[in-house]
Amino acid sequence: MLDVEVKKFPELSVDELYAILKLRSAIFGVEQNCVYQDLDDRDQRALHVLGKKENQIVAYTRIFKSGDYFEEASIGRVVVKIDQRKFGYGKQIMDASIRAILEKFNEKVIHLSAQAYLKKFYNELGFEQVGMPYLEDGIPHIGMVKRN
Repeated sequence: MLDVEVKKFPELSVDELYAILKLRSAIFGVEQNCVYQDLDDRDQRALHVLGKKENQIVAYTRIFKSGDYFEEASIGRVVVKIDQRKFGYGKQIMDASIRAILEKFNEKVIHLSAQAYLKKFYNELGFEQVGMPYLEDGIPHIGMVKRN
């Protein structure tokens, strides 16, 4: 079971911020071999959902209230450390992110831009595809929405 913390950008310690950026780089840059600008000046507006195991960040998302990224509230930068994926932490960090959006923003509609191969994973969390598939940073993506 993950220990989950939700923090505003200024509440992140330097070590936490470094661990988040290292994890995002390992997954989106190295594992997926994708060159893109991860540091997009949106982290400062996001709430950061940290999934910790033995005080180490092994899962992460960032969430936004409506209008700060998409028209609806949204979840992005969903990552789980490669060697930790077999423990269900993806579902745990997503469940925590959905709860945080409901509790912190009181929003009922959640949008995400999902890598297309993860459609089934997000469907199991109650998200449904909206629109046609598209390429984002050279990777097939789909828009998905959950209505609570």
